[in-house]
Amino acid sequence: MGVTDVFADLVGQTEPVATLRQAAAAAARVVAGEQVPAGAMTHAWIFTGPPGSGRSVAARAFAAALECERDGVGCGECHGCHTALGKTHADVRFVVPEGLSIGVNEMRTLVLRAASAPSGGRWQVVVIEDADRLTEQAGNALLKAIEEPPPRTVFLLCTPSTHPDDISVTIRSRCRVVALRQPPADAVAEVLSRRDGVAPDVAAWAAAAAQGHVGRAKRLAGDPEARSRREAVLAVPRRLSSVGACYEAAAALIKAAEAEAAEAVVETDAAERAALEQALGAGGTGRGAAGAMRGAAGQLKELEKRQRSRATRSKRDALDRALVDLAGFYRDVLITNLRAPVSVVHTDAAAQSAAAADKWSAESTLRRLEAVLACRDAIDQNVKPEIAVEAMMLTLWRG
Repeated sequence: MGVTDVFADLVGQTEPVATLRQAAAAAARVVAGEQVPAGAMTHAWIFTGPPGSGRSVAARAFAAALECERDGVGCGECHGCHTALGKTHADVRFVVPEGLSIGVNEMRTLVLRAASAPSGGRWQVVVIEDADRLTEQAGNALLKAIEEPPPRTVFLLCTPSTHPDDISVTIRSRCRVVALRQPPADAVAEVLSRRDGVAPDVAAWAAAAAQGHVGRAKRLAGDPEARSRREAVLAVPRRLSSVGACYEAAAALIKAAEAEAAEAVVETDAAERAALEQALGAGGTGRGAAGAMRGAAGQLKELEKRQRSRATRSKRDALDRALVDLAGFYRDVLITNLRAPVSVVHTDAAAQSAAAADKWSAESTLRRLEAVLACRDAIDQNVKPEIAVEAMMLTLWRG
């Protein structure tokens, strides 16, 4: 079934969608040579919001609306919309960090290319996912482009927040901010059923368990391995019976994250290496081919470096998903303890969280929840995951 609206998959974001529609319509008038009110359309945007709120989805949808051939309505049916959504549009470039950061050389190259005129006559659009991973030098390179924007070029940045740790104040001051919220579970369930054909009861469960994260909900609904990993995480509190058990649980959590990360990147790594070796003449014969491969050692080394960085990022992302599930469990214990008038996240573990609420005070449960959140922050600040997780497990055991 084709897309009928580029914003259809932006779940639970009524006000941001209205803002983006108005801006896209103004952009279409600019392309047509008309005058638009000041501020109706700007050249730099920041999409913020918690994980799963749809930052990159919003940026991609807005890029499609800007390239829409039907006066910027974002029809989802024209060539401009289809190619932008599919990330194949000649004038829309996506920067997706494969490692821990986005470097200055990559950003300088991108800014240089973005300065050219759009081939389709509409807009050059640069979408930077996870712009909070820009190095300081890369941020400075981007800032220069935003301060002196090329005509018909739009920069779309995605960050968790506008805090200086996520995006510099100087860049933020030159951008229009679109703040997204965590979508409600019922809205996530609706899109899973409509878009992905998930049974309504499964969609409702997955949306609640994913705590409003659309991508995570989709994985839980369709991937038995993802459900098994989640079940193992929710079993952690029962396993913490001694210091030794804490270290065992920490090791198991790290090992599971590593396995999930390896599974996520193995095909991409193999394809990249095969493509590079083919480009460098692997499999050829003769003195020239042998010499070319010897001279390619540096390129292969650089590829392996990028792949190690991507593997590290993938491992941290997998571990963070597990920590979010664990935080959800302690949140369920806390609201059960306090008899709060809200639903638990992990409905299939409600008996377990209720039993824990009978044993733990609200104060000790809150300390456990804070320990999980502190672990996430520590890993985000580049504390070695093994150390952060072991410290968390000991706190969870002691209460």
